[in-house]
Formats: sequence, structure tokens, C-alpha cells
Amino acid sequence: MNSPVYHRLRIDFLRLSRATIDDSITQNLNSLLTPASAGFDPSSTNTRSTLPPGTRRQIPTSSCQYFKDKVLFPSWQVRSDVLSYCTSVATSPDPDDPVSILREVEDAKVRERIVNERLDPYSARYFPKELRTEMLANVIRNELMIESIIRSRTWGLVAERCGDEGRGFEDALNEWRRKRENGQIGQP
Repeated sequence: MNSPVYHRLRIDFLRLSRATIDDSITQNLNSLLTPASAGFDPSSTNTRSTLPPGTRRQIPTSSCQYFKDKVLFPSWQVRSDVLSYCTSVATSPDPDDPVSILREVEDAKVRERIVNERLDPYSARYFPKELRTEMLANVIRNELMIESIIRSRTWGLVAERCGDEGRGFEDALNEWRRKRENGQIGQP
């Protein structure tokens, strides 16, 4: 379970999940305004409805809440769960990593080596091979930063279209988690 193939699959899952929900957030929010179940009305194209620049039509509160509770927050939670799992894998030792034995040998050689920077200014340089867990930790650190940026951007669009609640996405997500744990919101 700690192979590079599984790590790649986890990262691909995160990217696919982001593309499905966050990257298409404007389309998702627009679909809340005009649900597809009503069907296409050709007369709707007869007149052009314009809004002042910089304004967008507000989405009904009930539709917004449903979208956040049943689509947005569950998607974020699943991605958080995947990132938490990967973090736990990255912080635990990997006894099957072939690089770890090689690194131990290299570390022993470095400790035995005599360093004389006056004769060889590069003799003190040592670049150990990166373990799989260290590589995964770096990838997860990057993915957490990406996740934060994407959530912030998505939450800004949700706040703009649904009305600003005056709180950040972390607070809203934590409140959703609390309500879900208390049974106030059904499981997705």
C-alpha cells in the first residue's frame, strides 16, 4: 500500500475530485439557478437579461445550503480523509523501502569520511537519497497547499453567489462536520 503507484492514484483522485467540484464551481452554482428538470424554453433567448458589471444573480438560500451540505462539503471531507491517510503513511517508517538500506550505508560512509574543506571545499557536501516517505511527505505538503488555495477560491465564489456568511471555509467546513457528527445532516 506504500508503493509509488498507490501514491500516484491518490494524487490523481484528488485532482479528479477537484476538477469535478471546485474547478467547475461556477457551472455548479449556475445550475442551482436554472435546474435542468424544467427543460429548455426557447422563448428564454428572445430577450437578453443583463446585470450590472460585477454583479451576479443570487442563488436561493435553500439551494445553496443543499449544495454545500450534500455536494461541496462531502467532497472536501473525502479529500481531507485521503490527505490525512497519506500524511499518516508519510510519517510512518517504510521497512520495504529499498532506498532506506542504501541510505544507511551512505550515512555510515559519510560519518567515516574525513572532511577537509581547505583541501576540498566540496568534501562536506552530502546529499542523501530521499526516502519514499520523505517524497510522499513533500507531495502531501504541496497538495495541502493546493487544497487550501482551491477551497479559498471556491468558498469566495460560493460566498459571492449565495451571500457572504462572514466566515472562512475552515469554519464552515468544521461546522458542517460538527452537525454531521450530531446527526443534524444526513450522510451523503
